[in-house]
Amino acid sequence: METNLVLQNVLTPPVLFFFLGIFAVIVRSDLEIPAPLPKLFSLYLLLAIGFKGGLELEKSGFGGQVLPTVMAAIVMSLFIPLICFVILRLKLDVFNAAAIAAAYGSISAVTFITAESFLASMKIPFDGFMVAALALMESPAIIVGLLLVKLGAPKNRPNGRVMKWRSIMHESMLNGSVYLLLGSLLIGFLTAAHNPIGVEKMNPFTDKLFYGAECFFLLDMGIVAAQRLPGLKKAGSFLIMFAILIPLINAFIGIFVAKFLSLQPGNALLFAVLCASASYLAVPAAMRMTVPEAKASYYISTTLGLTFPFNIVFGIPLYMSLVNKFIPSIG
Repeated sequence: METNLVLQNVLTPPVLFFFLGIFAVIVRSDLEIPAPLPKLFSLYLLLAIGFKGGLELEKSGFGGQVLPTVMAAIVMSLFIPLICFVILRLKLDVFNAAAIAAAYGSISAVTFITAESFLASMKIPFDGFMVAALALMESPAIIVGLLLVKLGAPKNRPNGRVMKWRSIMHESMLNGSVYLLLGSLLIGFLTAAHNPIGVEKMNPFTDKLFYGAECFFLLDMGIVAAQRLPGLKKAGSFLIMFAILIPLINAFIGIFVAKFLSLQPGNALLFAVLCASASYLAVPAAMRMTVPEAKASYYISTTLGLTFPFNIVFGIPLYMSLVNKFIPSIG
């Protein structure tokens, strides 16, 4: 891994604010972000990135690399949970293995946003249509996770609990983050196509405020991530190793898929980040409701306490270094 890439990533305001949040917990500062604000900023980031992605998608259209990339992203979101499930079943029961596998098959929008900021700081171009891949990778992983539970342990559920297809589809397709991201993507696309003045009016909100909101959100994420670290003791050494190694494996696979698709380096990094990241918002919410037998401390502490910080600090520059190594001819 190139040292300058690590420094370039770490010495950016969003990541520095993330460290500030972690340090606040370590030194036992009374810094606290009021509960409604992180949720508000999370919704804002999803709205802004979806809207801007819709604008770029309207410019690029659906030809060229757009459809192959989106289809490959969906395939990866179906394939990764299966890999994770097989590995996790070596130590865990069906419920916990399926819940964690779904989390790692899904994505972290904040990790994706941080990767975009990294590319912008490095002046490496990337395409807005990658947001479409982001928006479509969350639901398939949730569906796979719930199906693994339905198929793997239908007779072991307490009180004869049976998972209904309607519940599965609703939790995977209509959870808040997926709904807002897809809706904003569609609104951005329609606005760019039919109302250019509307795009100009939205620009101060979706563009000028974005970087500051990202910094504020990552400050809170640093606090939350540091608070989740004690939960890793319950997860055990197997899950700790899994939380570090599986992102590397998934990113490596993602880079070779990106190479096969002939993606530009910036898009290749974003594709690798989507494969390597893990959901700590949408999937936990769905799993809490539909798979209560799974231990939330497992799939939240691993994704948020380890994988998220690893990707934010070390993963993004490492994946960029691998992209530069294996996709040198594209630029």
